[in-house]
Amino acid sequence: MVKISAHLYANSAPTMSTPYYRNVRWFQNLSTWMPHAFRPFLAGSVGCAVMLLAATGCDRGSHPGQVSKPAPNFTIVDGSKSIHLSDYHGKIVVLNFWASWCAPCLEEFPSLIELQKQMPQIVVLGVDFDDDPSAYRQYLIDNHIDMLTIHDESQQSNLAFGTTRPPETYIIDGQGKIRRKFIGAQDWTSSEIVNYLKNL
Repeated sequence: MVKISAHLYANSAPTMSTPYYRNVRWFQNLSTWMPHAFRPFLAGSVGCAVMLLAATGCDRGSHPGQVSKPAPNFTIVDGSKSIHLSDYHGKIVVLNFWASWCAPCLEEFPSLIELQKQMPQIVVLGVDFDDDPSAYRQYLIDNHIDMLTIHDESQQSNLAFGTTRPPETYIIDGQGKIRRKFIGAQDWTSSEIVNYLKNL
């Protein structure tokens, strides 16, 4: 069995975000003027808040419940080009949501392109959203994006997956089930990821 480092995928332990620290500091400031007799109750409230915020996670909208569930099907039409996710049933799909204004997206494109070259049996599919169509097309030219990608003006595909901030990537197996969700830029040619994909 191939193991992947916990930091590589979204269904790992959540990290604490800025709202978490801001809320806890609010409780701490409250304790400076609250009567001494009530401070034990405040401490308990802070503890509960910490546990609650950690449980809900600050994983940027990740949905661990998606893992092992069927990937939402979608159809994207961009001019004369159309893509149906269901057309790739039977193949492993690396579904990458990105945008031209997203710096981390540009950072990971070279390894995504190289991954497709190294593993032609899988499908690396990029979906651009929250973007201007002309900016999208110019971006492909300027950055030599040599992989399957399409612009989703409607943003229905990314919203179906619960993605609103790129880059986010989903690994979908041959049966159409989501196996992993990656948040942020990755090195898609790392031995960990390549071996994981080979063993799906």
